[in-house]
Amino acid sequence: MSKTVLITGATGSIGTKLRRHFADRDIRLRLLCLNPINDPQVVTADLSQYDETWARQFENVDAVIHLAGDAYATASWASVQRFNIDLTLNVFRAARNHLAKRIVFASSNWVMAGYRFGSERLTTELAPRPINPYGCGKLLCERAGRQLWQQTDISFIALRIGCCQHIQGNNPGPQIEHGLWGQQMWLSDRDLCHGMERAALAEGVPFAVLNLMSDNPGMRWDIEQTRRVIGYVSRDSHLAVNTPAIEEHEQLARLKFEFVDRLEQISAKW
Repeated sequence: MSKTVLITGATGSIGTKLRRHFADRDIRLRLLCLNPINDPQVVTADLSQYDETWARQFENVDAVIHLAGDAYATASWASVQRFNIDLTLNVFRAARNHLAKRIVFASSNWVMAGYRFGSERLTTELAPRPINPYGCGKLLCERAGRQLWQQTDISFIALRIGCCQHIQGNNPGPQIEHGLWGQQMWLSDRDLCHGMERAALAEGVPFAVLNLMSDNPGMRWDIEQTRRVIGYVSRDSHLAVNTPAIEEHEQLARLKFEFVDRLEQISAKW
């Protein structure tokens, strides 16, 4: 039987990729977005302001793939509050009021950014360690999603998405933001869309928080749970490339991280 999937943020980068991916599948799409390009297939709505005119789109959908929000890691607290936290809580409200069956939430690797210079295996059971408003907002929404599931039985799956930048040419390393850290969490478009599809359609998953990266050699991110819980099968990989410029970038980033961490320790004593 055909499934109905609603995508928020449908004209954004990931939303556009998913629409292409689902085009040749037996899935009925409902599309919501601020819609700056005026796509006629998309219902234009500001989801940070709750309104039944857009909330009715959630009626009895099999899955909501929730992408809408400020997508930049540099987002201010004010933007995160309105477009990531308040907006997501409105999506949860619409899902609850209109009997959606599942929410697939686009979380982020930034929930774990504080582990960048460690050596731990990055499982989703490890204590979160966000370092900016963006990561904190994603973590809050993960926890709110857990509450939603516990209170309503709406299935909730959060995917901590890796680095979705394209790789081109024979020297891809410098093209990926955040150097080696970014390369080791690379996520191809093909794996991204497959992971989202599996999260939307996998049966018997009441609640899960999962990593979503390609199967990159030597990475610290654990995707075994993602394979086990939703049947994700990564078909792509990227071996991290180091250069003198990346090495310099890594050293500067480490010094900055250690400096900020030390300031926080001093501040805590006061």
